[in-house]
Amino acid sequence: MDAAVIVFPGSNCDRDVAVSVEAALGRAPHMVWHRADELPKVDLIVLPGGFSYGDYLRSGAIAANSPIMAQVKAAAAKGTRVLAICNGFQIAIEAGLLPGALMTNAGLKFVCRDVLLKVERNDTPFTAGYEQGAVVRFPVAHHQGNYFADDETLARIEGEGLVAFRYVDAGGNPTGAANPNGSARNIAGVYNEARNVMGLMPHPERLADPALGGTDGAQMFRSLLGGLS
Repeated sequence: MDAAVIVFPGSNCDRDVAVSVEAALGRAPHMVWHRADELPKVDLIVLPGGFSYGDYLRSGAIAANSPIMAQVKAAAAKGTRVLAICNGFQIAIEAGLLPGALMTNAGLKFVCRDVLLKVERNDTPFTAGYEQGAVVRFPVAHHQGNYFADDETLARIEGEGLVAFRYVDAGGNPTGAANPNGSARNIAGVYNEARNVMGLMPHPERLADPALGGTDGAQMFRSLLGGLS
C-alpha cells in the first residue's frame, strides 16, 4: 500500500494532506513534482489544494496540462484511487477526470469557514468509514468553488449516484443558507463513473486531528487506506 501527493507550483496544502495520509498509512507518501513524467506505483493519488499557477487563466486549467497529469489519468483509468481536494478538484475537472465545472462563488467573495456536509453514500472507498447520511464538518477556503453542470449532466450524476457530498444545515437539509458558494443542488463533491476518483471543495485534511479542532476528515483517509490494507 502506497500513496503519492502531486505538488504543483502554488500548492499550499500538499504538506497538510501528506500529514493526514501518513497518519492513516503509517508512512509518508511520495511527494511528486508536477513536471515528473513517471509516477511511482501507488494505490492512492492525492491532488491537493492551493493555487496552482496562481489561478491565472482559470483555476486548475494550467495544472491540468502538467506532464504528471497524463500519468495520473492513466492510473485512474486502471482503477487507482484519486482524491482531489479544492484546487485539486478544479484540476481534476479541467483534466476531464470528473464531470462539471467550478465557477466563481455566487457571492463573488473568497469564503473561508467550516461547513456542514451530508455523506450521500457510504458504499465507496472514500466514505466507507462514515454512517450513511451522516453530517460532517469540513473547512472550505476558495473563490471558485461554485459547482456547475448542465441539467442533463446534473440529472445523470444524480441518477447514477455520483454526488459524494452536499452542503447541508445541521439537520441534513440542503438549504441555500448552508451553501457557501452557490453550487448547483448544493453539490460539494462528486465521483467519476467508476467511483475511484472523487473531488470535493472542502478540506478533510484541515480537520483530521484533535489539535486542529476536529477529526471528521481523518475518517476519509482511514477509509481510503484501510480499504487497501
